[in-house]
Amino acid sequence: MKFESTITQIQTDNIDTDQIIPARFLKTISKEGLGDQLFFDWRYNADGSPKPDFILNSDKAKASKVLLAGDNFGCGSSREHAPWALTQYGFQAVISTSFADIFKANSLKNRLLPLVVSREVHQQLRDALTANPDLTVNVNVETQIFAWPGGPEIQFEIDAFAKHCLLAGVDEIGYVQQHEAQIAAYEAQRFSTLNTLAN
Repeated sequence: MKFESTITQIQTDNIDTDQIIPARFLKTISKEGLGDQLFFDWRYNADGSPKPDFILNSDKAKASKVLLAGDNFGCGSSREHAPWALTQYGFQAVISTSFADIFKANSLKNRLLPLVVSREVHQQLRDALTANPDLTVNVNVETQIFAWPGGPEIQFEIDAFAKHCLLAGVDEIGYVQQHEAQIAAYEAQRFSTLNTLAN
């Protein structure tokens, strides 16, 4: 998993999952269409029309794969719909100084990369964007590095299993399905040794 993208900024701290995807949209069990509900109450007027000054309604944001967020992104409830909405909008990574643990875990399960950076690096990236709003970042999951022109190469941490799934393009169920032959062989061997008459 490697990509280059412009950056969309929402520099608000403590954005919770109800702001990312309001509770009234949680009845669905499908990811389809959730990108339209992302930040719904910030993004639309009461009559449902888009707010022209909200960043996600711009063409530039719609082409972006990276969201630069404030501190403590994804706090609040554990709804998996939050990373669903972000990925359905088109984001592949979120950069923040910290993430809520459950949101971070849900993101990795849904091919959304939560990139934790220091406050210093976060400010450097913000300053670089102020100087050049069209700045792009390169993200490489295999090397665990992201960088931008003129900036440092940032090494990021990621769980080994989550990294494997991201690189393989599978979720946890897909990972299990990759081992169906071994599972079937084990179950067949195990069944042959069971004594069903034993007390």
